[in-house]
Amino acid sequence: MTNGLIQFVPLAIIAGIFVLFILSGLRNRSRQPMEYGFKGTYTGRIGIGAGIASNWMSAASFLGLAGVFYVKGYIAIAYVVGWTGGYVLLLVLMATQIRRFGKFTAPDFVGFRYESDAARTLAALISIIITIIYCVAQFRGIALLVSWLFGIAYIPAVVIGTSLLVSHVVISGALGVTRNQKLQYFVLIITFILPLMLLTRKLGYFWILPQFGYGTAIGELQQQFGFNCSEPFARTSLFEWLALCFTLMFGTAGLPHVLSRFYMVPGIRDARWGVVWGLFFISLIYWSAPAYGVLARLFEARNGVAFNAGGADAADMIVLSAAHLGGLPLWAIGLLAAGGMSAAFSASAGLLMTGSASFSFDIYPRLIRPNASERDKTYAAKGFFLILAAVVMVLTFQPWGMIAEIAAFAFAVAGNTIFPAFLLGIWWPRANAAGAICGMLTGLVISFVSLFAGSSLPFITHLFPLTSSAFIGAPLVMIVMIVISLLTAPPSADIRLFVSRNVHDCPEK
Repeated sequence: MTNGLIQFVPLAIIAGIFVLFILSGLRNRSRQPMEYGFKGTYTGRIGIGAGIASNWMSAASFLGLAGVFYVKGYIAIAYVVGWTGGYVLLLVLMATQIRRFGKFTAPDFVGFRYESDAARTLAALISIIITIIYCVAQFRGIALLVSWLFGIAYIPAVVIGTSLLVSHVVISGALGVTRNQKLQYFVLIITFILPLMLLTRKLGYFWILPQFGYGTAIGELQQQFGFNCSEPFARTSLFEWLALCFTLMFGTAGLPHVLSRFYMVPGIRDARWGVVWGLFFISLIYWSAPAYGVLARLFEARNGVAFNAGGADAADMIVLSAAHLGGLPLWAIGLLAAGGMSAAFSASAGLLMTGSASFSFDIYPRLIRPNASERDKTYAAKGFFLILAAVVMVLTFQPWGMIAEIAAFAFAVAGNTIFPAFLLGIWWPRANAAGAICGMLTGLVISFVSLFAGSSLPFITHLFPLTSSAFIGAPLVMIVMIVISLLTAPPSADIRLFVSRNVHDCPEK
């Protein structure tokens, strides 16, 4: 993975792009606690969509997805269908209704809808757990890139990458990060697709829309090298594919930092159109990721390189390997590295801010310091941001798996906990606090049961795989919520009236 050499040209490109981000952030530096992590100035429907896409374009999307295509072939389609399908689920079932609640965080929504501080605190703790797991995937991507850039070992790269991320957020400021997300997306799309166009053109494929031009490579791999990456379920079962797909879909609709994008919009039409634009921007990246995995395998086969000789680390860096094996100039490889670093930084910053906001606004003033001022909350948010970054850094020292697999675990937790609480809270006025609390606790057990009991109970691992447990888990959690809600006292008449009248019958402006 490392060659002991510093990659000066890619490093200069990355430095230049981040100087641009920092200058943009300093123009809009946040000093208000309400803007720290989840609320900012309205930026238009396209701006909301670009912000959603940038917040979404993580190391898992930019680096990990291509790696999964390279290693596992067709099963990686489940990531594309699940992650994009989750936004369709949000668009149809949740985006408009979330905006009508008028709350600012996932715990804030849960606390208001279920009229329970206990439910709010539990949702905040779950948000922090999701943040930590998902950030491990991002920090792994950052560490792999830093290791390649500076020619150093993995663990020192984790430390340096964490320091760079924290420094970037501190210098640019909180609102600068959220404002930068529009700029970051357009940087991502250029740095990801331009090298792909160069690769497909060099191979003689249709390069103007390279997402449609790499089918020839799939055919060549199969006919000349016997590698069929498009055969359905060659390396997995139908159940495993569906479980992963639906887990990612439910998890997308339950990720706190994704849901927070809908709280800041001024109207329900903006929330709806923001999802549409976000889905379009996200699709541009997802249509391109499979091509990198396929082309990398083709270049390796042509050059006699052993398949996945470098293991998980090499697979997660396959985007850069494809560009290198394809003979692209160093500046093009540097663009890819800059895009991957920007994606990981953007997602990490958004996640850590969401986690710190959950602590400083939903836990700190309620359990630790009831009389905390707005200034105290701001300091608590910044302090917890640093604590979260340190915790994630330590957990990243020991890789749990490939980037996309680690991210999928975070989606499973979100799909088993936050998603059912939101879905029933929006569409079933009878859902109450007892049901929500029991449901979220059940979801946590389902999410982690294969990790702690899978070795002794193999059927548990089959039913609730670590990365795919929400396929069966989310429906079970909803059943628990429904049963417990029916067995306990209903929510107040005020909240039932609010859900029925304000959420579902509110006229659009």
